[in-house]
Amino acid sequence: MIYLNNMEDIKKIFIENASEYYRNALEAEGRKEYNTAVTLYFKAISALCDIYIFAKEGKIPSNHSERFRILEAKYPEIYRIIDRDFPFYQDSYRAKLTRETSIMLKNDAKKLLEILGIRIK
Repeated sequence: MIYLNNMEDIKKIFIENASEYYRNALEAEGRKEYNTAVTLYFKAISALCDIYIFAKEGKIPSNHSERFRILEAKYPEIYRIIDRDFPFYQDSYRAKLTRETSIMLKNDAKKLLEILGIRIK
């Protein structure tokens, strides 16, 4: 677990990263590069989950396992989203993913953006 003091700077970095992943996922989806889109949507989802954890706990998970443990124990609504999406992210290495999968992860990223009150520029 990483503990940081300057909450606004850290939040800004996570929002910028999540926005970058999300925008690039949209572009990949537009090019019908669904594996790339799914990977980037999941990275956006992970960054958004970290923003959520940071806002609630004042700490940043150091890896996927820690992120999942915190969310499962304390924030089940958010956990259900990332837990459902993680296998698709893993499949992006070894399978050809579809537009439907890409759209599902995009919608989950949108849901987290809404929960966090973040607008992508």
